[in-house]
Amino acid sequence: MKVVLAFDSFKGSLSAMEACRIAADALGEVKSDLEVALVPLADGGEGTAAALMNARPAEWISVPATGPLASLCVDAGFAWFAFDKTALVETASASGLTLLRRDQLNPLATSTRGTGELVRAAVEYGTQRILLAAGGRATVDGGMGAAHALGWRFLDQHGAELAPCGGNLEAIARIVPPATRNLPILEVLCDVTNPLLGERGAARVFGPQKGATHAMVERLERGLQNLANVIRQDLDLAVDDIPGAGAAGGLGAGALAFLGARLVRGIDVVMREVDFDTTLAGADWIISGEGTFDATSLEGKVVSGVLARARAAGCRVAVLAGRLKLDPETWTRAGVAYAAALATPTLSTEDAIRLAPELLRDQVLLFAREWL
Repeated sequence: MKVVLAFDSFKGSLSAMEACRIAADALGEVKSDLEVALVPLADGGEGTAAALMNARPAEWISVPATGPLASLCVDAGFAWFAFDKTALVETASASGLTLLRRDQLNPLATSTRGTGELVRAAVEYGTQRILLAAGGRATVDGGMGAAHALGWRFLDQHGAELAPCGGNLEAIARIVPPATRNLPILEVLCDVTNPLLGERGAARVFGPQKGATHAMVERLERGLQNLANVIRQDLDLAVDDIPGAGAAGGLGAGALAFLGARLVRGIDVVMREVDFDTTLAGADWIISGEGTFDATSLEGKVVSGVLARARAAGCRVAVLAGRLKLDPETWTRAGVAYAAALATPTLSTEDAIRLAPELLRDQVLLFAREWL
């Protein structure tokens, strides 16, 4: 019997590779004759660089960059794949939520400027293709910061240049392109299909996750609407309703307008880059998992990609997640044969994170004894 271990990271507790290794050890305790393949995955958020670097020869190029706040300098960087001159830039590396204390969270003040600095550094390094992993950032700036770092200027109604941040989106009256635009092929790896505006848009869905109050959310919504209007006016491009434009706090829209990017499903790109289909050949089970198994897991996250590949390959899928927020009828209908939560409902989040290695091992043992 062949089992493929294809975990995403469990945020705050286990990396994807750590989860795969724990599961592999547990499977070995139950059945020593299993063929087990470890393929840590990601969907465009944190851990994407690690997943690709685990599968292909690569090196990490360290680059100091502006953090989510203009006053912060962080030790960021990008993954470099020399054989095809590809750079993988994680927005979380320079603009990530985890780079800020809770009291610093303020999407009116934060910016993706550091992400743009990493893109510029990758271009200067000689890249011919950039993969931009969009998840995990602390910003709702519509990509204004990243564009500013690459030479774009944003002017108010008096012609004064605006500092790039979510709070200045409302004031943009004119967008001035850089003198030269020499970016290589750029793909934005998204794990959501949210539009830029509206109830499913960047401000209302992702703003509160970045520390926005209700009043901030409404201000950010007005700002993103203004940004879309000026992009249409000055660049003759409509970004309002494009699926994925709301990804990464509107960075999806900004990447389309300012970086000439393509928006792609992150999990599909990661699976392609790690040659997942070849590893999957002949498998009986895929065991996957993440921190929370909920509705978004079926709409672009790692589990959704695993399920699509499993249907094509004719193998079964088990999902082991920190917490389950889907009922059995829903996950069964989606194609999941087995699902279990690592944490009991009474276990605190702090304890669940601390005990994650043991909890995952125990659930893998239970699954293996019953199903393998």
